[in-house]
Amino acid sequence: MSRPVIGVIGNTHSVENRFSAQLVGEQNLRAIADVTGALPLMFAGNPNITDIPTLLDTVDGILLTGGRANVHPSHFNTEPHARHEPYDQNRDAVALPLISACVAAGIPVFGICRGFQEMNVAAGGSLHPEIRELPGRMNHRMPRLENGEIHPDLTVVFADRHDVRLTPDGTFARLLGREMIRVNSLHGQGIDELGNRIIVEGVAEDGTIEAIRFKEAEGFALGVQWHAEYDPQINPINRALFEAFGEAVRARKYAG
Repeated sequence: MSRPVIGVIGNTHSVENRFSAQLVGEQNLRAIADVTGALPLMFAGNPNITDIPTLLDTVDGILLTGGRANVHPSHFNTEPHARHEPYDQNRDAVALPLISACVAAGIPVFGICRGFQEMNVAAGGSLHPEIRELPGRMNHRMPRLENGEIHPDLTVVFADRHDVRLTPDGTFARLLGREMIRVNSLHGQGIDELGNRIIVEGVAEDGTIEAIRFKEAEGFALGVQWHAEYDPQINPINRALFEAFGEAVRARKYAG
């Protein structure tokens, strides 16, 4: 019996400032291979390369990864600003309609960080480019040294940094068996106005939305603001999320 296939969206990068490349962090691929038991299949976050109907005929689920670039603010009627670059409009052009297509077809979709933000935008919501600038919010960006450089130790960068309170008896609380979890934090942009098809399932101690689901989705359609792909092999919270994603993917593949 063949393994399920999970499509993993790529991000646009410039190699040596000359060559355009589509890249996916290997931790995303390993999380799928190690925990879900599915085969990860990278696809381009570029509408000139990726055809969504053909993609969804090929895969059994979709993982929307994190990424350096912000979602372009034109998708929620806001003006772009150089301070909030880079943007990856090619990825936007694939991810946003892809989310809607997955929800409509009952194809499991799991959004992480940027993917979580894309889910809110696809549902009609908006994003704030710098959550830390809002009153009462903490700095959710990755840890840096005193000289401003990103901390070189990944165990520090991806360390759990704040609590998230889950909705009692909600999807996440039932899945994880608890109503309080602790997660990592590596994002600047975050949810501002909630999409009208989104249900909040988890909120950080400063009020930042951290876990969501599509309210009318028949299948798995969950998003998390933290980087669950970093350590699901050893982290029970992140492992449970990827296991549930894998179960949904297998159920779809072998249905009927």
